[in-house]
Amino acid sequence: MRKLKTEELGRVGIDDFKKQEKLPLVVILDNVRSMHNIGSIFRTSDGFAIEKIYLCGITAQPPHREIEKTALGATQSIEWIYFEDVCDAINTLKSDGYKIIAIEQAENSTLLNHYQPEISDKYALIFGNEVNGVSDEAMQMIDTCIEIPQFGTKHSFNIVVSAGIVLWDFFAKLKL
Repeated sequence: MRKLKTEELGRVGIDDFKKQEKLPLVVILDNVRSMHNIGSIFRTSDGFAIEKIYLCGITAQPPHREIEKTALGATQSIEWIYFEDVCDAINTLKSDGYKIIAIEQAENSTLLNHYQPEISDKYALIFGNEVNGVSDEAMQMIDTCIEIPQFGTKHSFNIVVSAGIVLWDFFAKLKL
């Protein structure tokens, strides 16, 4: 088996990417403190061609070299907007018809493998702070909560791993 060369991957340019159909999904980063995590989520979001990222609270904003270390240019392809208050971001998305979903361990959460998104709906997924998770204020405003099943001793994934798992799951369920 031969690995493909970069020029064989058929990657689209930024202008073509911005014009292509997007996964009806917005990622909300609620007080994410690590710029490497932020950059990695930009890169993962580019890989699944989501609509937009909402950066909230203490979440750093591009351009920043620490974000770019892991984003590898995805801050140029993925549209983003900053909100000081996550509640303002949620209200904006709700008014635009998005279903708001926290990715969190919470009472009455739905396991990711049991959640079935509707093709006709738009979704906003909230990923929270690396230590404290999704803020209590945001949790009061969500439509539902999805939990990733875990079977080890730590009961937590890095936010980037969580984003990758959930974005792939939504992509598979909505596009494949």
